[in-house]
Order: sequence, then structure tokens, then C-alpha cells
Amino acid sequence: MGKILVHEFMSLDGVIDAPLWTFEFGFDPKMGETLAAVTGGCQGILLGRTTYQMFEPAWSTRTVEDDPGAPFFNDTMKYVVSGTLTEATWRNSEIIGAYDPDRIRALKDEVGDLCVSGSGMLVRGLVADGLADELHLFMYPVTRGGGPRVFPDGVEGTFELATVEQYANGVVHLLATPKS
Repeated sequence: MGKILVHEFMSLDGVIDAPLWTFEFGFDPKMGETLAAVTGGCQGILLGRTTYQMFEPAWSTRTVEDDPGAPFFNDTMKYVVSGTLTEATWRNSEIIGAYDPDRIRALKDEVGDLCVSGSGMLVRGLVADGLADELHLFMYPVTRGGGPRVFPDGVEGTFELATVEQYANGVVHLLATPKS
């Protein structure tokens, strides 16, 4: 059975909107190493509709020369959770329908490890249904004051903090796993 590994770029107050605000901090190469380790063993990418539609134009034309993560995002099979999207426009993509925890469990069995990036609504469902196996939270030292949060009121879960790593740009990586 595969695992679901979630990674989020978020502010100290939990905002995960389109992370343009992260640019002022730069991208520490060690963050890239951590993300490569997170994604390296994944056989698929699980995305919500909004993130898929944001990622497709941003990643589909990138090459490894542009960004070392481009081959992962372009060559890995992407499974899109959406009740409204009917056609996949990015290569190696499949629309799997509206959120259904049983379908996600079956996908973990069929595919193996799945990486989730962004996709706040999807992540909230995965956490609520006990399907998120690892949360890789990259917290930026800034507050946004408002915006979509990965864990708004009503989303509960109990996790153990497995590791904490701080990068030179001030970003902190928290790895949390469900408490058993």
C-alpha cells in the first residue's frame, strides 16, 4: 500500500494561496534537496482541480534546465480530483472524479506513493479521512493576515512532529505524521 505525502508552502498563519509571496525569500538549494527526497519515491501526483489548473501552464513547458523539478511534474502520472473538470490537458494526467476517500485508498493500492502539492481542499479531505501519511510543511517567516488556509476552522487531526529543519532563507520544514 502506498503513502500520501503532502507538501505545502505556507505562511506562519497557515495561508497557502498562490505562493508568489515566497519569492522574496529566495529558494534555498537545501529546500530543493528536501523536495526531491519527498517526491523522489512517488509514483504519482495527486492534485485538486485548482492546483492542477495553476500548475499545468506553469510546469508543462519547463525543462530540467529551467527547473530541476520539471521532469517530476511533467513525466509523472498526475491524478486530478475534480467533480467539474472533464478533460485533462496536461500530458500524463487522468481526471479521477470528485473527492471519494475510497477511490483515493484504491489509488494508493494501485499506484503506490502519491505526492500532493498545494490542493488545499483536497488536503483537508485527506486529513479528515486519515489518508495523509506525511505532511511536509514549509513555513515561511511571514504572516499573510488572510487567504486560504490548509487547516481552517473545523479541520482536525493529531500528528507527531517527526523532523524540523531550518534553511538559510528563514524557511522551516516541518515533517508531521499522523499520531497512532
